[in-house]
Amino acid sequence: MKVMSFLQRSAIAALLFGAVLLLSACAELSYYGQSVSGHLGVMVRQVAIPELLEQPGTPEKLRAELREALEIREFASRKLGLPDNASYRSYADLKRPYVVWSVVATPEFSLRPQTWCFPFAGCVSYRGYFSRDRAEHFAGGLQNAGLDVHVAGVRAYSTLGWFSDPVLNTMLGSRPELLAGTVFHELAHQLIYVRDDSDFNEAFATVVAREGLRRWLRSQGDEVALSSFETRLGAQSVFIALVMSTREVLHALYQSNTSKELKRAEKKRMFAALQRRFEQKKKEMKGLAAYAPWFSGEINNARLATVATYHHQVPAFERLLRRKNRDLGAFYEAVSVLSHLPRAERRQALDIP
Repeated sequence: MKVMSFLQRSAIAALLFGAVLLLSACAELSYYGQSVSGHLGVMVRQVAIPELLEQPGTPEKLRAELREALEIREFASRKLGLPDNASYRSYADLKRPYVVWSVVATPEFSLRPQTWCFPFAGCVSYRGYFSRDRAEHFAGGLQNAGLDVHVAGVRAYSTLGWFSDPVLNTMLGSRPELLAGTVFHELAHQLIYVRDDSDFNEAFATVVAREGLRRWLRSQGDEVALSSFETRLGAQSVFIALVMSTREVLHALYQSNTSKELKRAEKKRMFAALQRRFEQKKKEMKGLAAYAPWFSGEINNARLATVATYHHQVPAFERLLRRKNRDLGAFYEAVSVLSHLPRAERRQALDIP
């Protein structure tokens, strides 16, 4: 009975949300329709975690993961100062590896991603689909229009506090930090979110997740997992440096007066050089092989833009956290102040070129 009542409330909330979306942009009926039905599909699968823990049919592996999920959720609010609400206290098994598929697109000779604007979330540098086929169909149209396009599966998304987001099967995995990092990241979006500034939002949430993970793993006394996490961060830093250095050279190329034909040829050469540098670094550094799948598809501007959205401003937020002596409360307060500034002033305050 409790579950049915919860589902009814979820369905009504999602339908109201859908009505707002549909009224706000009739030209996008198909896209908003899949967004509403997809989100409703997530919500109706939610079951409160305590109820699942009481059910004798819950598999032991899942039972252990859900217990940990509740511990992580309490840690997020109690120790990290993240929102204390109903999010991540329920569970939904979507029977698929990703909750949505994200489409990112850029012009052929630009590293600036195309943006799409929506109610509540504002303008963002990606477009999400609850169906991989729909995402790839939309991406195909963009490619036919001459854009560089990248489609990627996403494990979680935030409704920014409008709904109670559940723990998803897509958030669980073999690495101990996967679930914790995702919960911390998504709750950070609920804490501070700036309309029309994806780079700011994702970098802030990434830094909160990193700091939160360090504290969570220390609280568990898991020095092995903490060491592995730091090793992966080191490998990630090398990967990001490779991508960002290539972006800098490409930006100079795209701003030059070189002909389109020569730009196209040089662009191809630079992507091939990036691939070679990665292969060499992979032999030298433990953990870098984890990024091999990123290089297995076509490398293009959109792939580089995705990395930049999440990581370009991370060093600036890390500096700010250090200046606040890693005091998360003071850090959040400083970021909140920044969030109310115009975009150019935010970047200047963070010392972002």
